[in-house]
Amino acid sequence: MNRIEGLIERAKQAAGSDHFGPDGWQEGLERLVHSAERDARHTAMGAAVFDGMVVDLLRQRLEVESWYARHPEIDDEQIVAPLIGLGLPRTGSTAFSCMLGEDPHVRTLRTWEPMQVCPPPEKATYASDPRIALAEASMKVRNERFPRAKQMLPSTATSPTECQLLMGMDFKAQIFQAMHQVKSYVQWLHFEADLKSTYRWVRRVLKLLQWRCPSDLGPHTHWRLKNPSHILWIDDLDTVFPDARFWMTHRDPADVITSVADLYYEYTKPFTDSVDMAWLGAINIEYCEEGMKRVIAFREGGHDHRFFDVKFAEFQTDPWPSIESLYRWLGEDFTPEARAGMERWRAETPRDKHGSRTIDPADYGLDKQTLRARFGFYRDRFGV
Repeated sequence: MNRIEGLIERAKQAAGSDHFGPDGWQEGLERLVHSAERDARHTAMGAAVFDGMVVDLLRQRLEVESWYARHPEIDDEQIVAPLIGLGLPRTGSTAFSCMLGEDPHVRTLRTWEPMQVCPPPEKATYASDPRIALAEASMKVRNERFPRAKQMLPSTATSPTECQLLMGMDFKAQIFQAMHQVKSYVQWLHFEADLKSTYRWVRRVLKLLQWRCPSDLGPHTHWRLKNPSHILWIDDLDTVFPDARFWMTHRDPADVITSVADLYYEYTKPFTDSVDMAWLGAINIEYCEEGMKRVIAFREGGHDHRFFDVKFAEFQTDPWPSIESLYRWLGEDFTPEARAGMERWRAETPRDKHGSRTIDPADYGLDKQTLRARFGFYRDRFGV
């Protein structure tokens, strides 16, 4: 039994099932594991963490399919016109997403949910689900293992999160490169991978999550989602979610890329005997440049009306004009309850709540003036 077969067997044993659902996940898994073996320079702990992550994602996939097998009516659920945040990372998108998630009338993906999707949540116990406490315990361990994590990505068990783990269940996601130096996998993911099966899987899980826990705004569940990496696969995303609307936050790429590289470094260093810092800088230039070119082409190909833009500096100074304009653009009421929740979140989550750190771009082979010139196409397009 080879390594991949062993990981699959461990997942089957953990889930008590062997039906993984629609095909599409196998190629990503094979490329990921082979890349980890060739490129990652894992320590013993790093290899164990990597294998555990893969097994857990496979187990969750099996459990989702078990629920569908027992309750085929779940597939009748509809995901209608989700609002999806995308763009460059480290542009204030987390804060914007968290504020939108405070609207009690919408549905968002909260940190604890993709950590353990099944059993699907129920509306009556959504706020008291025992998995919230389990997620809090897990995040405490995370903060001990990655001391600067809460400084760089402040979050709680109930704050909105990206769909990275859901995409990871199809083994085509950036979550792997944030923790492991899977170089050949990243090259494939950025330039060759077809993510339509991944987005179909995300839609499948969202149906399960809203099945017993919908939002209460209108006849359909209103999802508020966010994942900056969608810019790389915007055409595949559109194929699966053709009625989606999007918001984008914008910031100087010279600041963005250095910050993301530093975040990757924080998550990678416990698991390897050698961090390739220049590679961390290079792959984030590649991701941001290629992704933004693709999303600009998509917008200019007849989809610009589906996008709402937010400038980082303006939002940081005063978030309310952007949020009020977004609600008008959506044609939805910005209720007093929604504003009160957002005001409470903002008061409880000040900037640099857990401190800050000065990063030297040169550590990652980066130069801000060179980056600004390279991303001139983006800065001109969005007035950054």
